Amino acid sequence: MTVTSETTPISHYERIGGAAAVKAAVELFYDKVLADADLAGYFTEVNMVEQRRHLALMLTVVLGGPNEYAGRGLAEAHQPLNIPGEHYAKVGEHLTATLVELGVPADVIADVQVVLGQVRDQVVSAGDA
Repeated sequence: MTVTSETTPISHYERIGGAAAVKAAVELFYDKVLADADLAGYFTEVNMVEQRRHLALMLTVVLGGPNEYAGRGLAEAHQPLNIPGEHYAKVGEHLTATLVELGVPADVIADVQVVLGQVRDQVVSAGDA
């Protein structure tokens, strides 16, 4: 049997436009997060160029693109920040709004939201489960 493009599933990453689309989403997302008074404080001491690069690599993996992420794990990076559930939810809302604004298909957004739910406990402070 010969595998054709008709039988090979296209990843969400490819469907939304690959690296350029992910980069656009990351830029718009951080514009929203940094404009949010409840969230901006988490990034005052953060190298945002590196932060944007890390998120782009992670979002690429979530969307089924190439896995080139070699940074810290979610829990290692986020648990010291004592992030409450309400702030995690706001980040998720900003990401969803970003994807909607960029015209990402609803099924892709739904899959990203599932991943947000799956990793919540790695990010939210253990005292705020």
